[in-house]
Amino acid sequence: MPSPVLSLTWHLTRSSGRRGLQSHLLAAGAAAVGAFVMLVMIAVGLGSGVRADHTTWRTPAAVSAERATAVQALATTYVRHDPVSVVSLAQLPGREATSPPPGLSAFPKKGEVYLSPALAELIHKLPASQLADRFPKPASYGTIGAAGLASPDELVAVVGRAPSDPAVSKAADGGNWYDEGQTERAGIAGFSAAKPKPSIFTGSDQWTAVMGSVLLVAPVIVLAAAAGRLGAARREQRLAALRLAGATPGQIVAMTAAESAAVGAAGALTGALAYAALLPALAQIPYGIGNWYTGQLWVGLPWLAAVVAAVTALITVSAVSMLRQVATSPLGVAQQADPRRTRMIRLVLFAVVLGYVFISTQGGQLKIQQLIALLGLFYGAFWLFGPWVVDRLGRIAGRFARRPATLLAARRLSDDPRGAWRTVSGLVLAGFVAGFFSVIGLDIDASDNHGQVAVVTADSAAARDTATKARTLLREAGVTATVSVPSEDDFDNVLGGSAGLIAHVSGGQDQVDTAVTALIPLGAGLLPFSQDYVSAPDNVGADRVGVVGIATLVMSFLVAAASAGLTAAANVLDRRRVYGLLRLAGTPLKMLDRARIRETVLPLAVLAGGTTAMGVYGAYQFNKLAGISMNTSGAVQLAVCVVVGALAMLAAIGCSKPLLRKVTTDAIQTAD
Repeated sequence: MPSPVLSLTWHLTRSSGRRGLQSHLLAAGAAAVGAFVMLVMIAVGLGSGVRADHTTWRTPAAVSAERATAVQALATTYVRHDPVSVVSLAQLPGREATSPPPGLSAFPKKGEVYLSPALAELIHKLPASQLADRFPKPASYGTIGAAGLASPDELVAVVGRAPSDPAVSKAADGGNWYDEGQTERAGIAGFSAAKPKPSIFTGSDQWTAVMGSVLLVAPVIVLAAAAGRLGAARREQRLAALRLAGATPGQIVAMTAAESAAVGAAGALTGALAYAALLPALAQIPYGIGNWYTGQLWVGLPWLAAVVAAVTALITVSAVSMLRQVATSPLGVAQQADPRRTRMIRLVLFAVVLGYVFISTQGGQLKIQQLIALLGLFYGAFWLFGPWVVDRLGRIAGRFARRPATLLAARRLSDDPRGAWRTVSGLVLAGFVAGFFSVIGLDIDASDNHGQVAVVTADSAAARDTATKARTLLREAGVTATVSVPSEDDFDNVLGGSAGLIAHVSGGQDQVDTAVTALIPLGAGLLPFSQDYVSAPDNVGADRVGVVGIATLVMSFLVAAASAGLTAAANVLDRRRVYGLLRLAGTPLKMLDRARIRETVLPLAVLAGGTTAMGVYGAYQFNKLAGISMNTSGAVQLAVCVVVGALAMLAAIGCSKPLLRKVTTDAIQTAD
């Protein structure tokens, strides 16, 4: 027997007319955007982990000399400022055959060279003196498959060598402190390690993506929660009438849950389908080392179903949570006589959480995971605190209002502080993201040593002997450079105190790349390196934070603007009776629109300023943890973010002005 509650819900939904359809479409659209953004966030986090796993085989997994079947050496060189990972492999004679590395069908023999597709394309594009001459010259190059690559844009070479070749026998001798993660050598027995170590170019991608997701998840939740409350006033009036007619609280809750779940599920499923359809396009958005393989961004059906269910549940819970007054006081709701006040406990909880976060960050020894958890805790506390501030702000503004528009705005703020908070909450929380990423120290590489190419030698005497050969090789390669042998007490160069020589190259990056190639015979297994090599350990993490910061900023403001626009449109539909009565009383349309804008600007100015300041403080703690200074030039970027965000919010609200004009055109009918 079909449920009478479901039948009645379906009947009321169908008979709700154009008003109900508009609210349902807005709610479904918000659910679709929320599900899409959440799936993209999850995809980037999971995909970054997959990419890191695809680079672990390049770092030698050392075993004892008795167990070793081959020798592996990792070296890193740079061309056009892009890293090229060179993996040299040599099978040890008389030992068991070594399994091939990922992406290769067989263990490389001496003289064989395998290239990633991107590196093969670049070798054919650039002059041989800039790149190709750094590798042996086989009859033909092999290709590294996708199983051995983290990105289709990655530059990787695998070279088969003899065990006595300096590239594998001496690759880690006489190095410097910049070698960690870029130059290593060890005897191996295969390519599966108990504790795999990813490349430095992918190792920090996942936690950075997770940090961005934590900062972005609050605006997404705001959007989804707003979707559940679209049409709330209309729904409350309808359900209050049913409650007065004899419907039980359980039936009211069931009807609301069924209606909201259906709308939320339809919207979330649409967002999930859009994510699946746009995967090839999403894979073309670079992050870290380059674009993605499409499969890396596929989260799988379990995650897909979980996100659809989570968005649906969030919208349903958000809608049902509005029914407390309907269930307990339907007459008050029907008469619109129950202002939704907030309690002081919100301020107390916010103060407790803020104090805990402040104390926890004082030591400066927090791990990234702990910082991410504190960020989430701070977001939750501000979500509780926001409506309380809006409520008090409305009371204060109403007491000192001197203009009718301000008085109307203040009354709306104090009558429905949660509703007003929902309109601005997305941008308020995005202000924290703006404050965090705008002043965080990202410009780590402030060196003046660009144009230097270094060759490490055993000692200063060997460096002086090698310097003569270096001048000859550079001259034959057509490179204009001066060669010097700095003192080992001189740290203001790319050698950083190591023994060796430095070629000061003139003529730009092409000449630097040519110099690196020309000086390879002098390295005795160690590749010549430039400032790119020296800066890589610090700049990789800074680059990832910068990219995630920009993406999070853009997404936060877009989601916040969408949330504000949807909420503003829904408020117009929900308050059409109030607006109609005000128009009948002679209130000009322009004044109603000004009141709507001030209803947004007042809490936005107060709360966004607070979260932005908190974001700056969070950036300070992050910089303190990383041992880097604040990016003072980010103050301009922060000001731009604040202005753009405010304009986006006002534009989103302004888009609902035609709707306001439409619902108040025939005030006699719409005011009931």
